[in-house]
Amino acid sequence: MSATTRVTWDGDAVIRGTHEAAARGIRLGVEHLLQVSRRRVPIEEGTLERSGTATVDATALVGHVSYDTPYAVEQHENMRIRHDPGRTAKYLEIPAAEEARVIGEIIAAQVRRSMR
Repeated sequence: MSATTRVTWDGDAVIRGTHEAAARGIRLGVEHLLQVSRRRVPIEEGTLERSGTATVDATALVGHVSYDTPYAVEQHENMRIRHDPGRTAKYLEIPAAEEARVIGEIIAAQVRRSMR
């Protein structure tokens, strides 16, 4: 007895689905980084913390986390400024390094899910 299987490959659809999944993963990854970094942002009134945003360019598959106050860069870069316990300079750089593996796993999970 013999069996025949017919497979139709739509490579464009696969690429499109994978690209969309990667963009979705990047979105989830930068949202994760934003949440983690918000726990370290120097806080006095909460303005800096509330200014944090996560954005994704789905076409280029690039994500960004940024804080938008006139003093965001100074607070991030100046290691001599004293902050409340748990709050620190490098509030974005340190979490980005610490969470890089997790963010990669978040993106990979979305791509794998799209290939099922």
